[in-house]
Amino acid sequence: MPESKDRYLPCLSSRMDGFEAPATIAMAMKARALKAEGKPVISLALGQPDFPTPKVAIDAAYQSALDGNTKYPPIDGMLTLKQAVKKKFAQENHLDYSLDEIVIANGAKQILFNALMATLNKDDEVIIPVPYWTSYPIMVQFLGGIPRFVVCPEEKGFRLNASDVQKAITSRTKWIILNSPSNPTGVVWPKEDLLALAEILRAHPHIWIFSDEIYEHLIFDGAQHYSLAALAPDLKDRILTANGASKTYAMPGWRVGYAGGPKRLMNAMLKIQSNSTSGVCSISQTAAVAALEHASSEVASMKTAYDRRRITMVKMLSTLKGISCNVPQGAFYVYPGIQACIGKITAGGRRIESDYDFSEGLLEEQYVAVVPGSAFGLSPYLRISYAADDAVLDEACHRIAKFVDHLHD
Repeated sequence: MPESKDRYLPCLSSRMDGFEAPATIAMAMKARALKAEGKPVISLALGQPDFPTPKVAIDAAYQSALDGNTKYPPIDGMLTLKQAVKKKFAQENHLDYSLDEIVIANGAKQILFNALMATLNKDDEVIIPVPYWTSYPIMVQFLGGIPRFVVCPEEKGFRLNASDVQKAITSRTKWIILNSPSNPTGVVWPKEDLLALAEILRAHPHIWIFSDEIYEHLIFDGAQHYSLAALAPDLKDRILTANGASKTYAMPGWRVGYAGGPKRLMNAMLKIQSNSTSGVCSISQTAAVAALEHASSEVASMKTAYDRRRITMVKMLSTLKGISCNVPQGAFYVYPGIQACIGKITAGGRRIESDYDFSEGLLEEQYVAVVPGSAFGLSPYLRISYAADDAVLDEACHRIAKFVDHLHD
Protein backbone atom coordinates (compact mmCIF):
# COMPACT_ATOMS: atom_id res chain seq x y z
CA MET A 1 0.00 0.00 0.00
CA PRO A 2 1.23 3.56 -0.64
CA GLU A 3 2.61 5.33 2.38
CA SER A 4 0.74 8.27 3.85
CA LYS A 5 1.75 11.64 2.45
CA ASP A 6 1.68 13.01 6.00
CA ARG A 7 4.81 11.00 6.78
CA TYR A 8 6.83 13.37 4.63
CA LEU A 9 5.37 16.63 5.93
CA PRO A 10 7.54 18.89 8.11
CA CYS A 11 7.03 18.24 11.82
CA LEU A 12 5.65 20.60 14.43
CA SER A 13 7.58 21.38 17.58
CA SER A 14 7.11 18.91 20.44
CA ARG A 15 6.07 21.85 22.61
CA MET A 16 2.80 21.89 20.64
CA ASP A 17 1.83 18.49 22.08
CA GLY A 18 -1.27 19.08 24.18
CA PHE A 19 -1.13 22.83 23.56
CA GLU A 20 -4.72 23.87 23.04
CA ALA A 21 -6.65 27.11 22.77
CA PRO A 22 -8.14 28.28 26.09
CA ALA A 23 -11.54 26.76 26.77
CA THR A 24 -13.08 30.23 26.85
CA ILE A 25 -12.13 30.73 23.22
CA ALA A 26 -13.07 27.16 22.27
CA MET A 27 -16.58 27.58 23.69
CA ALA A 28 -16.98 30.94 21.97
CA MET A 29 -16.00 29.31 18.68
CA LYS A 30 -18.68 26.63 19.13
CA ALA A 31 -21.21 29.35 19.83
CA ARG A 32 -20.22 31.27 16.71
CA ALA A 33 -20.50 28.11 14.61
CA LEU A 34 -24.05 27.47 15.82
CA LYS A 35 -24.95 31.10 15.27
CA ALA A 36 -23.66 30.84 11.71
CA GLU A 37 -26.15 28.00 11.24
CA GLY A 38 -28.92 30.40 12.18
CA LYS A 39 -29.38 29.28 15.79
CA PRO A 40 -30.40 31.98 18.32
CA VAL A 41 -27.20 31.71 20.33
CA ILE A 42 -26.39 33.90 23.33
CA SER A 43 -22.73 33.73 24.26
CA LEU A 44 -21.73 34.45 27.85
CA ALA A 45 -18.41 32.70 27.37
CA LEU A 46 -15.91 35.47 26.69
CA GLY A 47 -14.73 38.06 29.18
CA GLN A 48 -15.43 40.92 26.84
CA PRO A 49 -17.23 44.17 27.73
CA ASP A 50 -20.35 44.74 25.65
CA PHE A 51 -20.06 48.53 25.92
CA PRO A 52 -18.56 50.66 23.15
CA THR A 53 -15.12 52.14 23.64
CA PRO A 54 -15.47 55.64 25.15
CA LYS A 55 -15.89 58.26 22.44
CA VAL A 56 -12.99 60.30 23.79
CA ALA A 57 -10.65 57.39 23.05
CA ILE A 58 -12.06 56.84 19.56
CA ASP A 59 -11.82 60.54 18.72
CA ALA A 60 -8.21 60.63 19.92
CA ALA A 61 -7.36 57.59 17.79
CA TYR A 62 -9.00 59.10 14.71
CA GLN A 63 -7.17 62.38 15.10
CA SER A 64 -3.93 60.50 15.70
CA ALA A 65 -4.32 58.70 12.38
CA LEU A 66 -5.13 61.95 10.58
CA ASP A 67 -2.02 63.50 12.11
CA GLY A 68 0.14 60.75 10.61
CA ASN A 69 0.89 58.92 13.83
CA THR A 70 1.21 55.65 11.90
CA LYS A 71 4.92 54.87 12.10
CA TYR A 72 6.67 52.19 14.13
CA PRO A 73 6.18 53.02 17.82
CA PRO A 74 8.85 52.63 20.53
CA ILE A 75 9.14 49.02 21.70
CA ASP A 76 8.50 49.95 25.32
CA GLY A 77 5.61 52.29 24.53
CA MET A 78 4.99 55.89 23.52
CA LEU A 79 6.15 58.48 26.01
CA THR A 80 2.67 59.99 26.38
CA LEU A 81 1.16 56.65 27.35
CA LYS A 82 3.98 55.76 29.72
CA GLN A 83 3.52 59.11 31.42
CA ALA A 84 -0.22 58.49 31.73
CA VAL A 85 0.41 55.02 33.17
CA LYS A 86 2.96 56.41 35.63
CA LYS A 87 0.38 58.94 36.81
CA LYS A 88 -2.29 56.24 37.07
CA PHE A 89 -0.06 53.97 39.18
CA ALA A 90 0.80 56.85 41.49
CA GLN A 91 -2.74 58.17 41.97
CA GLU A 92 -4.74 54.95 42.03
CA ASN A 93 -2.29 52.34 43.32
CA HIS A 94 0.15 54.40 45.41
CA LEU A 95 3.02 53.03 43.35
CA ASP A 96 5.96 55.09 42.15
CA TYR A 97 7.46 53.66 38.95
CA SER A 98 10.02 55.49 36.85
CA LEU A 99 9.38 55.58 33.11
CA ASP A 100 12.02 52.89 32.49
CA GLU A 101 10.12 50.62 34.91
CA ILE A 102 6.96 50.80 32.78
CA VAL A 103 6.31 48.72 29.65
CA ILE A 104 3.43 48.85 27.17
CA ALA A 105 2.50 45.55 25.49
CA ASN A 106 -0.10 44.02 23.19
CA GLY A 107 -2.56 43.34 25.98
CA ALA A 108 -1.89 42.20 29.54
CA LYS A 109 -1.59 38.65 28.22
CA GLN A 110 1.65 39.57 26.45
CA ILE A 111 2.98 41.08 29.68
CA LEU A 112 2.73 37.70 31.38
CA PHE A 113 4.03 35.73 28.40
CA ASN A 114 7.07 37.97 28.05
CA ALA A 115 7.77 37.80 31.78
CA LEU A 116 7.57 34.02 31.90
CA MET A 117 9.66 33.64 28.76
CA ALA A 118 12.30 35.94 30.23
CA THR A 119 12.58 34.02 33.50
CA LEU A 120 11.47 30.39 33.28
CA ASN A 121 13.94 27.56 32.88
CA LYS A 122 12.87 23.97 32.26
CA ASP A 123 10.96 22.51 35.21
CA ASP A 124 10.80 25.78 37.11
CA GLU A 125 7.61 25.87 39.15
CA VAL A 126 4.89 28.51 39.14
CA ILE A 127 2.33 28.66 41.95
CA ILE A 128 -1.17 29.32 40.59
CA PRO A 129 -4.23 29.75 42.85
CA VAL A 130 -7.25 27.72 41.73
CA PRO A 131 -9.64 28.65 40.14
CA TYR A 132 -7.36 30.42 37.68
CA TRP A 133 -7.60 32.29 34.41
CA THR A 134 -7.25 29.62 31.74
CA SER A 135 -4.06 30.92 30.10
CA TYR A 136 -1.93 30.93 33.25
CA PRO A 137 -1.03 27.20 33.35
CA ILE A 138 -1.06 26.93 29.55
CA MET A 139 1.65 29.58 29.24
CA VAL A 140 3.71 28.04 32.03
CA GLN A 141 3.67 24.59 30.46
CA PHE A 142 4.33 25.91 26.98
CA LEU A 143 7.51 27.58 28.23
CA GLY A 144 8.77 24.47 30.02
CA GLY A 145 7.59 25.29 33.52
CA ILE A 146 5.47 23.28 35.92
CA PRO A 147 2.26 24.71 37.39
CA ARG A 148 1.80 24.09 41.12
CA PHE A 149 -1.83 24.59 42.04
CA VAL A 150 -3.16 25.92 45.34
CA VAL A 151 -6.90 25.39 45.65
CA CYS A 152 -9.09 28.20 46.98
CA PRO A 153 -12.34 26.36 47.82
CA GLU A 154 -15.80 27.87 47.71
CA GLU A 155 -16.42 27.14 51.39
CA LYS A 156 -13.60 29.59 52.14
CA GLY A 157 -14.98 32.19 49.79
CA PHE A 158 -12.47 31.26 47.04
CA ARG A 159 -9.87 33.19 49.05
CA LEU A 160 -6.19 32.28 49.01
CA ASN A 161 -4.81 30.79 52.22
CA ALA A 162 -1.21 31.90 52.77
CA SER A 163 -0.32 28.71 54.64
CA ASP A 164 -1.34 26.68 51.58
CA VAL A 165 1.06 28.77 49.50
CA GLN A 166 3.82 28.07 52.03
CA LYS A 167 3.31 24.33 51.56
CA ALA A 168 3.56 24.69 47.76
CA ILE A 169 6.88 26.57 47.74
CA THR A 170 10.01 24.64 46.79
CA SER A 171 13.53 25.54 45.78
CA ARG A 172 12.33 25.44 42.15
CA THR A 173 9.49 27.92 42.63
CA LYS A 174 10.10 30.81 40.23
CA TRP A 175 6.77 32.69 40.26
CA ILE A 176 3.48 33.04 42.05
CA ILE A 177 0.60 34.44 39.99
CA LEU A 178 -1.99 36.58 41.76
CA ASN A 179 -5.27 37.80 40.28
CA SER A 180 -7.56 40.14 42.20
CA PRO A 181 -10.35 40.82 41.40
CA SER A 182 -10.42 37.24 40.21
CA ASN A 183 -11.31 35.77 36.89
CA PRO A 184 -13.38 33.53 37.16
CA THR A 185 -14.75 33.89 40.71
CA GLY A 186 -15.00 37.66 41.07
CA VAL A 187 -13.35 37.46 44.49
CA VAL A 188 -11.48 40.54 45.68
CA TRP A 189 -8.65 39.47 47.97
CA PRO A 190 -8.78 41.46 51.21
CA LYS A 191 -5.86 43.36 52.66
CA GLU A 192 -5.22 40.81 55.41
CA ASP A 193 -4.85 37.96 52.91
CA LEU A 194 -2.31 39.90 50.86
CA LEU A 195 -0.34 40.92 53.96
CA ALA A 196 -0.21 37.30 55.14
CA LEU A 197 1.03 36.23 51.72
CA ALA A 198 3.66 38.98 51.71
CA GLU A 199 4.98 37.76 55.06
CA ILE A 200 5.56 34.30 53.62
CA LEU A 201 7.14 35.57 50.40
CA ARG A 202 9.66 37.65 52.35
CA ALA A 203 11.31 34.40 53.42
CA HIS A 204 11.68 33.26 49.79
CA PRO A 205 13.62 35.92 47.87
CA HIS A 206 13.99 33.66 44.82
CA ILE A 207 10.30 34.02 43.89
CA TRP A 208 8.93 36.55 41.41
CA ILE A 209 5.36 37.80 41.95
CA PHE A 210 2.92 38.54 39.13
CA SER A 211 -0.01 40.71 40.18
CA ASP A 212 -2.79 40.71 37.57
CA GLU A 213 -4.98 43.70 38.44
CA ILE A 214 -6.87 44.15 35.18
CA TYR A 215 -10.32 44.15 36.85
CA GLU A 216 -9.36 46.59 39.61
CA HIS A 217 -12.01 49.20 38.73
CA LEU A 218 -14.87 46.69 38.58
CA ILE A 219 -15.47 46.22 42.32
CA PHE A 220 -18.77 46.23 44.21
CA ASP A 221 -20.34 46.12 47.68
CA GLY A 222 -17.75 48.42 49.19
CA ALA A 223 -14.85 46.07 48.55
CA GLN A 224 -11.45 47.66 48.01
CA HIS A 225 -8.61 46.79 45.68
CA TYR A 226 -5.04 46.69 46.98
CA SER A 227 -1.83 46.42 44.98
CA LEU A 228 0.60 44.08 46.72
CA ALA A 229 3.56 46.22 45.70
CA ALA A 230 2.05 49.11 47.66
CA LEU A 231 1.15 47.00 50.69
CA ALA A 232 4.59 45.42 50.80
CA PRO A 233 7.04 47.96 49.31
CA ASP A 234 10.01 45.83 50.42
CA LEU A 235 8.87 43.25 47.84
CA LYS A 236 8.37 45.78 45.05
CA ASP A 237 11.61 44.83 43.27
CA ARG A 238 10.18 41.32 42.78
CA ILE A 239 6.63 42.27 41.80
CA LEU A 240 5.32 42.78 38.26
CA THR A 241 2.06 44.76 38.44
CA ALA A 242 0.04 44.23 35.26
CA ASN A 243 -3.06 45.97 33.94
CA GLY A 244 -4.60 47.09 30.67
CA ALA A 245 -7.30 49.02 28.88
CA SER A 246 -9.48 46.09 27.80
CA LYS A 247 -11.78 45.57 30.79
CA THR A 248 -11.98 48.96 32.48
CA TYR A 249 -12.36 51.01 29.30
CA ALA A 250 -14.12 48.46 27.06
CA MET A 251 -11.11 48.33 24.73
CA PRO A 252 -10.35 44.60 24.26
CA GLY A 253 -9.74 44.89 20.53
CA TRP A 254 -7.29 47.78 20.86
CA ARG A 255 -4.73 45.46 22.51
CA VAL A 256 -3.11 47.74 25.05
CA GLY A 257 -1.63 46.29 28.22
CA TYR A 258 0.81 47.90 30.61
CA ALA A 259 2.92 46.96 33.59
CA GLY A 260 5.23 48.37 36.21
CA GLY A 261 8.12 46.39 37.61
CA PRO A 262 11.85 46.17 38.29
CA LYS A 263 14.00 47.54 35.48
CA ARG A 264 16.09 44.38 34.99
CA LEU A 265 12.94 42.35 34.38
CA MET A 266 11.45 44.98 32.11
CA ASN A 267 14.62 45.12 30.03
CA ALA A 268 14.50 41.35 29.56
CA MET A 269 10.84 41.48 28.58
CA LEU A 270 11.56 44.22 26.05
CA LYS A 271 14.21 42.07 24.38
CA ILE A 272 11.55 39.44 23.80
CA GLN A 273 8.95 41.92 22.61
CA SER A 274 11.39 43.59 20.22
CA ASN A 275 11.98 40.23 18.52
CA SER A 276 8.35 39.13 18.41
CA THR A 277 5.63 41.75 18.05
CA SER A 278 7.61 44.98 18.44
CA GLY A 279 5.65 47.92 19.85
CA VAL A 280 1.92 48.32 20.30
CA CYS A 281 -0.14 50.00 17.56
CA SER A 282 0.55 53.74 17.84
CA ILE A 283 -3.10 54.66 17.27
CA SER A 284 -4.23 52.27 20.01
CA GLN A 285 -1.73 53.81 22.41
CA THR A 286 -3.10 57.29 21.73
CA ALA A 287 -6.61 56.01 22.41
CA ALA A 288 -5.43 54.48 25.70
CA VAL A 289 -3.95 57.81 26.81
CA ALA A 290 -7.30 59.49 26.25
CA ALA A 291 -9.13 56.72 28.11
CA LEU A 292 -6.81 56.85 31.11
CA GLU A 293 -7.05 60.63 31.36
CA HIS A 294 -10.62 61.43 30.33
CA ALA A 295 -12.97 58.42 30.53
CA SER A 296 -13.69 58.18 34.26
CA SER A 297 -17.40 59.06 33.84
CA GLU A 298 -17.86 56.28 31.27
CA VAL A 299 -16.15 53.81 33.62
CA ALA A 300 -18.52 54.79 36.43
CA SER A 301 -21.52 54.28 34.14
CA MET A 302 -20.31 50.85 33.01
CA LYS A 303 -19.65 49.82 36.60
CA THR A 304 -23.22 50.74 37.58
CA ALA A 305 -24.58 48.57 34.78
CA TYR A 306 -22.30 45.65 35.69
CA ASP A 307 -23.45 45.86 39.30
CA ARG A 308 -27.09 45.73 38.23
CA ARG A 309 -26.43 42.73 36.01
CA ARG A 310 -24.44 41.00 38.76
CA ILE A 311 -27.41 41.24 41.10
CA THR A 312 -29.73 39.93 38.37
CA MET A 313 -27.54 36.89 37.74
CA VAL A 314 -27.03 36.02 41.39
CA LYS A 315 -30.75 36.34 42.17
CA MET A 316 -31.71 34.13 39.23
CA LEU A 317 -29.12 31.45 39.93
CA SER A 318 -29.96 31.38 43.63
CA THR A 319 -33.54 30.34 42.82
CA LEU A 320 -32.51 27.31 40.77
CA LYS A 321 -32.59 23.88 42.37
CA GLY A 322 -29.16 22.27 42.39
CA ILE A 323 -27.23 25.53 41.89
CA SER A 324 -25.12 27.36 44.48
CA CYS A 325 -23.71 30.81 43.75
CA ASN A 326 -21.10 32.72 45.69
CA VAL A 327 -21.72 36.48 45.39
CA PRO A 328 -18.84 38.00 43.37
CA GLN A 329 -17.35 41.28 44.58
CA GLY A 330 -15.55 42.16 41.36
CA ALA A 331 -14.94 41.59 37.63
CA PHE A 332 -18.01 40.62 35.55
CA TYR A 333 -18.48 36.90 36.13
CA VAL A 334 -20.45 34.59 38.36
CA TYR A 335 -19.05 31.16 39.19
CA PRO A 336 -21.98 28.98 40.27
CA GLY A 337 -21.53 25.44 41.52
CA ILE A 338 -23.57 22.67 39.92
CA GLN A 339 -22.67 19.65 42.08
CA ALA A 340 -26.32 18.76 42.63
CA CYS A 341 -26.89 18.67 38.85
CA ILE A 342 -24.32 15.93 38.27
CA GLY A 343 -26.00 12.67 37.35
CA LYS A 344 -29.16 14.36 36.08
CA ILE A 345 -30.64 13.96 32.59
CA THR A 346 -31.39 16.95 30.37
CA ALA A 347 -34.64 17.44 28.45
CA GLY A 348 -32.73 16.38 25.35
CA GLY A 349 -31.63 13.09 26.94
CA ARG A 350 -28.01 14.02 27.77
CA ARG A 351 -26.65 12.63 31.04
CA ILE A 352 -24.64 15.25 32.95
CA GLU A 353 -21.44 13.68 34.25
CA SER A 354 -19.41 16.88 34.46
CA ASP A 355 -19.60 20.65 34.16
CA TYR A 356 -18.43 20.19 30.56
CA ASP A 357 -21.54 18.08 29.87
CA PHE A 358 -23.70 20.75 31.47
CA SER A 359 -22.14 23.46 29.29
CA GLU A 360 -22.49 21.38 26.14
CA GLY A 361 -26.12 20.59 26.94
CA LEU A 362 -26.96 24.21 27.70
CA LEU A 363 -25.45 25.32 24.39
CA GLU A 364 -27.03 22.61 22.27
CA GLU A 365 -30.48 22.64 23.88
CA GLN A 366 -30.97 26.27 24.94
CA TYR A 367 -28.30 27.99 22.83
CA VAL A 368 -26.53 29.67 25.75
CA ALA A 369 -22.74 29.46 25.82
CA VAL A 370 -20.94 29.41 29.18
CA VAL A 371 -17.57 27.93 30.16
CA PRO A 372 -17.19 24.81 32.34
CA GLY A 373 -15.30 25.27 35.59
CA SER A 374 -12.87 22.52 34.59
CA ALA A 375 -11.29 25.10 32.28
CA PHE A 376 -10.38 27.11 35.38
CA GLY A 377 -9.16 24.16 37.42
CA LEU A 378 -12.13 23.66 39.77
CA SER A 379 -15.20 21.53 39.05
CA PRO A 380 -18.12 21.26 38.90
CA TYR A 381 -18.70 24.95 38.29
CA LEU A 382 -19.60 27.28 35.43
CA ARG A 383 -18.16 30.65 34.55
CA ILE A 384 -20.88 32.93 33.26
CA SER A 385 -20.06 36.41 32.02
CA TYR A 386 -22.64 39.10 32.68
CA ALA A 387 -20.95 41.53 30.31
CA ALA A 388 -24.00 41.53 28.07
CA ASP A 389 -26.89 43.84 27.27
CA ASP A 390 -29.61 43.73 29.94
CA ALA A 391 -32.26 42.37 27.58
CA VAL A 392 -29.89 39.71 26.28
CA LEU A 393 -28.93 38.78 29.83
CA ASP A 394 -32.58 38.48 30.85
CA GLU A 395 -33.22 36.10 27.95
CA ALA A 396 -30.11 34.09 28.85
CA CYS A 397 -31.29 33.81 32.45
CA HIS A 398 -34.69 32.58 31.25
CA ARG A 399 -33.05 29.90 29.11
CA ILE A 400 -30.67 28.77 31.86
CA ALA A 401 -33.58 28.47 34.28
CA LYS A 402 -35.56 26.46 31.72
CA PHE A 403 -32.60 24.12 31.17
CA VAL A 404 -32.14 23.50 34.89
CA ASP A 405 -35.86 23.18 35.62
CA HIS A 406 -36.13 20.36 33.06
CA LEU A 407 -33.29 18.29 34.53
CA HIS A 408 -34.51 14.97 35.88
CA ASP A 409 -33.23 11.69 37.34
